Amino acid sequence: MPTNEPAGTLFIRENTLLPGGLIIETETFLPGWRAVRNCDGYRLGRKIEEAKWNFFYLAGELKAIVLGRVGPSALRRALRSILAKPAARKFNSVEIRETRSRWFLGIPFVSVTANFRHIQQSLALDRANDFTQIAPAVPERTIAANNYGNLVSSS
Repeated sequence: MPTNEPAGTLFIRENTLLPGGLIIETETFLPGWRAVRNCDGYRLGRKIEEAKWNFFYLAGELKAIVLGRVGPSALRRALRSILAKPAARKFNSVEIRETRSRWFLGIPFVSVTANFRHIQQSLALDRANDFTQIAPAVPERTIAANNYGNLVSSS
């Protein structure tokens, strides 16, 4: 883990396309994800904007609660839980906003709040950067025409 305080920590998906000349220090945190060292979301956003790229901040926070005390293992479990959500496949970075350590009936647990971020060159949030393979939607008229064509040719 890059710092003692996990709030503000950024994680970037491996093989994410970054602006040329942008050099950031990262370390492996989870399989397929790297933790950014010595740089928070604001500083990284400024560097990306200087390169004429965009660093989107997506509204709507995600929460995960894991048993244990604040530390690298609890953060890994919480981040794994957040990244398991289907929406995580669409974005290439995530930022930890807050961590809270609490106790319930003598059992420690950690609540982690995060937001998705996305790095890309174009100004509009591009759906072509989804990391999932989704077949393009086919209009209903095309499906109906294909079914009708098959019905006519078979008779």
